[in-house]
Amino acid sequence: METSIIGFSRGEQTGSIFNAVNPATGNDLDVQYGCASEGEVERACELAQLASRPMASLSGADKAKFLRSVADRIDSVVEELVSTMTRETALPEGRVRGETGRTSGQLRMFAKLLDEGSWVDARIDRAIADREPVPKPDLRAMLRPVGPVAVFCASNFP
Repeated sequence: METSIIGFSRGEQTGSIFNAVNPATGNDLDVQYGCASEGEVERACELAQLASRPMASLSGADKAKFLRSVADRIDSVVEELVSTMTRETALPEGRVRGETGRTSGQLRMFAKLLDEGSWVDARIDRAIADREPVPKPDLRAMLRPVGPVAVFCASNFP
């Protein structure tokens, strides 16, 4: 059994593991998962926070490249994902392939949005110096990354 990957290192072997269960049969599968320790979860959160500023400072093109590389990686292991996901979820192969394709497709869609740039929702409200009773200031706003988020997703989602 492999342990968690936290940053660029393997996590601790806590001894706390569980087998995936085939919901169609109730039988344990040969796939084992390790439970992250509290310290590992804490470390993962710390590393996510440390990575958030450098990630936020990347250009839209670099962020798009990253998302496309994740999508390409998912597509490169689709057969393994389909095999594991059908056993672990009892969902039909077509549904699992659809979920996997949707995931890589959404990553590519967001990459396109990053390339295009409108996601920042930039707004410029120009100054009016001679406005009465007081001058109107120049106001500018745009969306910016705020930091890491924790995502809890469905167990049948790649």
